[in-house]
Amino acid sequence: MRIACLGGGPAGLYFAISMKLHDPSHEIVVLERNRPDDTFGWGVVLSDETLDNLAANDTVSAARIREHFAYWDDIAVIHDGVKTVSTGHGFCGIGRHKLLVLLQQRARELGIELRFESDIPEARIDELSREFDLVLAADGLNSRTRQHYASHFQPDIDVRACKFVWLGTHQTFNDAFTFIFEKTEHGWVWAHAYQFDADTATFIVECSEATWQAFGFGEMSQQESIAVCERIFARHLGGHALMTNAHHIRGSAWINFPRVLCERWSVDNVVLMGDAAATAHFSIGSGTKLALESAIALAAYLHSEPDMASAFSRYEEERRTEVLRLQSAARNSTEWFEQVERYLDLDPVQFNYSLLTRSQRISHENLRLRDPAWLESAERWFQRQAGNPESDRAPMFAPFTLRGMTLANRIVVSPMAQYKAVDGRPTDWHFVHYAERAKGGAGLVYIEMTCVSPEGRITPGCPGFYAPEHEVAWKQLCDFVHAETPAKLCAQIGHSGPKGSTQLGWQEMDAPLAEGNWPILAASAVPWSERNQVPKAMDRADMDRIREEFVAAATMADRAGFDMIEVHAAHGYLLSSFITPLTNRREDEYGGSLENRMRYPMEVIRAVRQAWPAHKPLSVRISANDWVGDEGVTPDEAVAIARLLQATEVDIVDVSAGQTSTRARPVYGRMFQTPFSDRIRNETGIATMAVGNIYQADHVNSILMAGRADLVCLARPHLADPYWTLHAAAGLGDSQCDWPQPYGPGRDQLQRLAERGEGWT
Repeated sequence: MRIACLGGGPAGLYFAISMKLHDPSHEIVVLERNRPDDTFGWGVVLSDETLDNLAANDTVSAARIREHFAYWDDIAVIHDGVKTVSTGHGFCGIGRHKLLVLLQQRARELGIELRFESDIPEARIDELSREFDLVLAADGLNSRTRQHYASHFQPDIDVRACKFVWLGTHQTFNDAFTFIFEKTEHGWVWAHAYQFDADTATFIVECSEATWQAFGFGEMSQQESIAVCERIFARHLGGHALMTNAHHIRGSAWINFPRVLCERWSVDNVVLMGDAAATAHFSIGSGTKLALESAIALAAYLHSEPDMASAFSRYEEERRTEVLRLQSAARNSTEWFEQVERYLDLDPVQFNYSLLTRSQRISHENLRLRDPAWLESAERWFQRQAGNPESDRAPMFAPFTLRGMTLANRIVVSPMAQYKAVDGRPTDWHFVHYAERAKGGAGLVYIEMTCVSPEGRITPGCPGFYAPEHEVAWKQLCDFVHAETPAKLCAQIGHSGPKGSTQLGWQEMDAPLAEGNWPILAASAVPWSERNQVPKAMDRADMDRIREEFVAAATMADRAGFDMIEVHAAHGYLLSSFITPLTNRREDEYGGSLENRMRYPMEVIRAVRQAWPAHKPLSVRISANDWVGDEGVTPDEAVAIARLLQATEVDIVDVSAGQTSTRARPVYGRMFQTPFSDRIRNETGIATMAVGNIYQADHVNSILMAGRADLVCLARPHLADPYWTLHAAAGLGDSQCDWPQPYGPGRDQLQRLAERGEGWT
């Protein structure tokens, strides 16, 4: 094959090398617009895994690269005058210039033609595709090839919020990959610093747009900008200067990072690679890794598949999965730095933990493998904050107090509808279901949304708090749980609103009943879907009546013996129908602005708080994102909602999301709703509960230790395993959980199995 590689960076050079290794008869030319000694970055970071992949592909270049690596194992975080160091992270860095020189040398040895100062204008790309059998477009972040075929590649470019500038220094930071956070007269500025050769380190300076504007960096020359950065970080630079190698850029050289992802990566015989196809934010250091491993993969497929189209298809399928995985981690990391000012008041221990776990690639137990001593000290710190100074247990087993209620641990059994009630009365099913989960070790057990009136039920199988027999049944449960377990019980009360009079959950969710429908109410006459009945828009009399029904339900829950109450104002039910503009079309004082939309829910919440005993906590569940963009409730509005709740003596916010509209397009994943809890907790100071696809003890401990929530709710895991908490404790080697006395032999066997690594079945 005759091959043209557009771009002489790591992607283009290493693809050319890999192709030659597969078949020396290939004629390959690398076209690079810069000179061979030009480079506009400083150091790059690779993992041990990537080094092993390079060695398997080409032992010669891998050995040469290894000779020039700077290795370090520690991460240092300097924040609030405290330097926190953790170990076991295993990084290696090399100068970008040195890497390119080594790859250029290897390419020449293999007979690859390198043409420098060969600037390929966009108009010539079609000509090259006719002249060569294959054109590899590794022409970088501002790829002309991607731009030329934009209608086919369909690039999605997301320009991120922070400003950064890529600098170098002879202060080597040779003891650790170092993050430095400095508070200035214009706001916080931070640096990512790491050594990449014997006497040089990369030094990336980053800040918010507001801070950048306040400093006036945009109007400065590069040297003026560098002088300000040297002043900010003077006590960390040890007298060394900061340096730039971006003299070709006019102005201060600060930029915003663009996240690039293309819908397609090839057209005819032209294929994208490296930053031309996809980018990963520098805060996880994976751009060069992606490029080198993509080069290996494409070269292999071009020799294993029957034709070029098949090779391109396999390449894109395999590498897209890896790119999306890394971009997901990079997005988490990027957003953490974009929002870092909300975390800078955290204790240095928790701040360090939050930084280390920001991408979700490093979890709690992974940190234990890397640096058990540091993690154990952090766990002891967490327990001290919880009032447990002698404990070294994992965060999930720290106590938590709200008003007069103290939970034995931070695990919550989420409310999960059972659809087993008869005329609103809980049955033996409910007693067994909730009693089992209370025996299973969780600190707090919710009952499902329990409705304040017959018309407020979601389905005919939903339980209620509106008849004397309901109170009798719920009191039986409360008495048993309090007598036999350390668990506390929370009653979630709500009204179905526009989602009422629907089928049982295992029939057709949110679909109207085939017969026997009852009239429903909502903020406005907006049906849940085209199939659902149109609700009556509530008038003042309806509002007064339903507010009093909430109060009566709360009073009944107190008499039954519940320790805590939650008002359900999420998921499109009645109170939620007021909060979200998707269903609130009112033109009176209860519609329009967020303050108006919150007016009636706040009336209900205040009335419940007044009726509910002062020593018992009150929670409110909200949907923090309608998942429809600015047309619905946004995460910004969720913070404002939480502030209103905080001012109304609400003790904790149960932070869910979505389920308010059939138009919602949620972004699913592990712990996918936790960021909303994180933001509310750390911007308002109110306690929060995190929910949503949380299913491992590792998830729970990571969320708590990073300060992303105060309590963690698990739903489906508790359906599969009522004893999830006790089993998780055994898996962590924790033997301090309270088991029911008759179950002692089972506890002992489980702990022995866990010690042998056998688990349970």
